[in-house]
Amino acid sequence: MAIDASLPSAPTTAPPRLSGRAKLILFVLCAAQFMVALDFSVLNVALPVLGKDLGMSQSALQWAVTAFALPSGGFLLLFGRIADLYGRRKLFLGGLAVFGAASLLATFAWDPASFLTGRALQGLGAAAIVPTGMSLLTTTFPEGPQRDRALGISGTLLSLGFTVGMVLGGVMTDTLGWRSTMGLLAVAAVIVLVLAPGLLTESIPHRPEGMGGAPVSEQPRLDIPGAVTVTGGLLALIYALSTAAERGFGGADVLVTLIVGIALLAAFVYVESRSAEPLVSLPMLRRRTVAWGNLGGLVTFAMMSTVVFVLTLYLQEVLKLSAFRTGLVFGVQGALSAVAGGYAAKFIGRFGARRVLVGSLLGQGLFVAALLAVGTESGALLATAAVSLASMCHLGAIISYGLIVTSGVPDEEQGLATGLVTTTQQVGLTIGIPLLGVLATTQGDLFGGVRTVLAVDATIVLAAALLIAVGLRNRRA
Repeated sequence: MAIDASLPSAPTTAPPRLSGRAKLILFVLCAAQFMVALDFSVLNVALPVLGKDLGMSQSALQWAVTAFALPSGGFLLLFGRIADLYGRRKLFLGGLAVFGAASLLATFAWDPASFLTGRALQGLGAAAIVPTGMSLLTTTFPEGPQRDRALGISGTLLSLGFTVGMVLGGVMTDTLGWRSTMGLLAVAAVIVLVLAPGLLTESIPHRPEGMGGAPVSEQPRLDIPGAVTVTGGLLALIYALSTAAERGFGGADVLVTLIVGIALLAAFVYVESRSAEPLVSLPMLRRRTVAWGNLGGLVTFAMMSTVVFVLTLYLQEVLKLSAFRTGLVFGVQGALSAVAGGYAAKFIGRFGARRVLVGSLLGQGLFVAALLAVGTESGALLATAAVSLASMCHLGAIISYGLIVTSGVPDEEQGLATGLVTTTQQVGLTIGIPLLGVLATTQGDLFGGVRTVLAVDATIVLAAALLIAVGLRNRRA
């Protein structure tokens, strides 16, 4: 059976060594991704303290998360395409500047409005940093072993950032106060912003003749109707799902924004089918690697975030573990995930990204299913082992799906491809808990609810693995 040329396959030569400059570029781009990942979780354990300090009610605390999630997910595709057309380095540096300034505003916030403004601007900066950082990485490191290695390191730090944020947020809040968590992000943004200009070169891809139906001499144009519909649709969808995680799907605002979001995304597909220069090329979305790879990313992020949520409830509410001991469980998970990241690129080089994605999803599903063996009196050790192994497989899925989606994509569309990757990531992180996590808290019996969520979660991951194995199967040309 012939190997599909659009999917990464085993290298025939040893991977070339990275130069000193290439290592510095990789450090800067990965540091930016780690910083954004840290921002997703570092504030979570500080919310009760923050609320008391700023006078925010319990119901208003969700906006500390939602204010960041809305722009960070809603503008990813738009910023990824702007970067393709007008320059990735410019937008990357601009995003860093906005993120750093917003972190300072959040650090010194004097009331809820100023704090939430800072969080929203952080999300806007992150929406520029993530797709441009990823596209700079995929265009700096050529497709093959070097890109495999770079994406492996980036994916490891991305996953590690979420876990480190949970642990670091609690330590810093207890010792230095909640403001230190935002201050840390401001310092990190300044460091990257100082190093990046001297290392990164501008990346405006060559526009081939006939692309989008336009002659080479014409200035590329941004698809405004497409930008409005997809950004509005993503904002509405993320708002609905983020709010549903706190209050369920019964609220009028949740239902209305959910319907509006779906309608706008449907309008976006219609607009793109008629646009001469679409924001998202529909033929790209029809590529097997893009469609099935993003499905793998959506499932692995959505289902793993749900496992972490319900496992936290199980450890603290059923086994009555302290927040510190619960943090240790996720600390072990993060450490083993980092180890897995070091081997992911090697496995991809040997077996190919498709096999690694399918195998990783199968492993994630099976180890989540193993969590069904925990009991009401004991189970912390089993939970630690199973979630750590599931997380290691999860990291393999993260790295391989990103590689599958971006492999074989023309250089002039790398920003769009990485925007799709990161949008999938953000939507996955957003939808898992409201769609499944609510089952754990509405059944009356928390332990029974946790088991129900874990069973459904494992089933979805295993089913997705089988579908992707078929969808990405090798075909003869």
